[in-house]
Amino acid sequence: MAAKTPLDLSRRERQIMSVLYRLGRATAAEVLAELPDPPSYSAVRAHLRVLEEKGHAKHEDDGTRYVFRPTVPRDRARRGALHDMVQTFFDGSASQAVAALLEADPSISKAELDRLMKLIEQARAEGR
Repeated sequence: MAAKTPLDLSRRERQIMSVLYRLGRATAAEVLAELPDPPSYSAVRAHLRVLEEKGHAKHEDDGTRYVFRPTVPRDRARRGALHDMVQTFFDGSASQAVAALLEADPSISKAELDRLMKLIEQARAEGR
């Protein structure tokens, strides 16, 4: 099954995927050790199985252990998730999404704002 959108993931599944992306590959025990407010080991195993069924992760055998890894590179998953979020919550408007991010984070630094301005200027120069 092809990987679906990250919007089809529960909060806990997103946390587990975050661990898999951060570590690159991990056993259920390693994922469990990284989770906030961790559930039981069997619950982590169940979530990993669901993530495999949804196409977000896969495992390989390492002796008696299963080692899990994401099926999609993080940058591609990030782009897909962002696209889906903009389509779903901002009617396809990137400017509405950026405005919401700026309004939601009053602590954004001057350096980050300068970087955004440069990206906007570069997009304009490219005729977008």
